[in-house]
Amino acid sequence: MNSVFTAVFLPIALGIVMLGLGLGLTIADFKRIVVFPKAVLIALVCQVILLPAACFGLVIAFDLPPVLAVGMMLLAASPGGTTANLYSHLFGGNVALNVTLTAVNSVLAVFTLPIVVNFAVAHFMSGTGQIGLQFDKVLQVFAIVLLPVALGMFIRSRSVAFADRMHKPVRILSVLVLVVVIAGAIIKDLDKFGEYFAAAGAVALAFNLVSLAVGYFAPRLAKVGKPESVAAAMEIGIHNGTLAIAIAISPALLNNSEMAVPAAVYSLIMFFTAAAFGYVVRERRSVS
Repeated sequence: MNSVFTAVFLPIALGIVMLGLGLGLTIADFKRIVVFPKAVLIALVCQVILLPAACFGLVIAFDLPPVLAVGMMLLAASPGGTTANLYSHLFGGNVALNVTLTAVNSVLAVFTLPIVVNFAVAHFMSGTGQIGLQFDKVLQVFAIVLLPVALGMFIRSRSVAFADRMHKPVRILSVLVLVVVIAGAIIKDLDKFGEYFAAAGAVALAFNLVSLAVGYFAPRLAKVGKPESVAAAMEIGIHNGTLAIAIAISPALLNNSEMAVPAAVYSLIMFFTAAAFGYVVRERRSVS
């Protein structure tokens, strides 16, 4: 694996991604929990408890190779991505709720993600020598996730206009850097990736559909409004694949490029399935 790409540029790239997230957040986004208490609680229960449990069941049912099984569990433990805000807007969701969920999930993931990953490594890869996310590695996740978000929020608190101007360029830069970094990281194992993509495709699709369905119907069963349910579905169905990929291939964290495959496959699938799901839900709303 190309250590220059993964050891140096990958943490920087992920930091830029999280800085971009912070540039769009304010303290009010966290305080908004009191505005949507039921919707936030249900979405968080789905994200933190139900999805890892559902993913574990799918991984067992599809009999994935251990390394891909851990990669799927890593993906399940990752928070929602900022793209969920766009999809929620397009299909009638409550975007303010999305922003709040993204903010809260990003903080919670620092604590819940290591628990899920360590369980998966112990269950699927015991005896292989693979080490999960121990305390020092959790601190590194904290440093590359929350500190840039806090910096972005601080910048926005000082100058909203500057934060708004920088938000788009930062996102574009982060995408370009990540493409180069991830491509450099997987070239070494390119011969294995076709096989792994094929193995992970079906379970990634199934998990994506389950995530969207749980995210929408769990709030609806609890009598949460449709806009809030759409927001929850997009937040839960559109995972932060970038974070999962970065944790998988970073030499300081899991250092396993094969574990990044499920997140890469999922990231390709989710844009199409989320759009189709949003269209179906929107049509049902218009009919009703």
